[in-house]
Amino acid sequence: MKKANIFSFIILIAITTLMAAPKAEAQDMKIGFVEPRAILDRMPEMRAVQQRLQNFAERKQNELVTKERELQTEIELYQQKVGVISESARQSEEERLTEMETEFRQLQSQAQQEMQQRRAELMSPLLQQIQEGIDAVASRKGLDYVLNTTTSNGDVIILYVSPQVQEEYDITDEVMSELGI
Repeated sequence: MKKANIFSFIILIAITTLMAAPKAEAQDMKIGFVEPRAILDRMPEMRAVQQRLQNFAERKQNELVTKERELQTEIELYQQKVGVISESARQSEEERLTEMETEFRQLQSQAQQEMQQRRAELMSPLLQQIQEGIDAVASRKGLDYVLNTTTSNGDVIILYVSPQVQEEYDITDEVMSELGI
């Protein structure tokens, strides 16, 4: 029985030691945080990107409006003649209108995908610049990790930071300086 107690005691000491070791390492880590959205909003290039996206969106919207008007016109023409055409002609017209509507829905979906792709293409260089700025500041400050303070839709990730920690580890302003903003 004594051997079992000694063995249990040794295991307890080993577990305690292992649990304490990561805490010691974690205390040595330096973690910074940044708000990339704030940086992005202040980048002069962002205005040009927003204008290009708006122009692209307007073009796509105009294309969709034109197609929707064509579809509406065809539906109205069908409704005017539905009472005087044969059953097979009616069926044929309804199939054609259904195809037109399906094409219109596909165009809407395609326009939305193209808008997302265009946004990604235009934003990619700006996001790359921000990442390079973050990398430079983090390296200079000796940070092990840099966290994003918000999600892409603006939800806050870091809920509390003491003023002392914020002053030392919020690198948003330093990244803007690094980028010349």
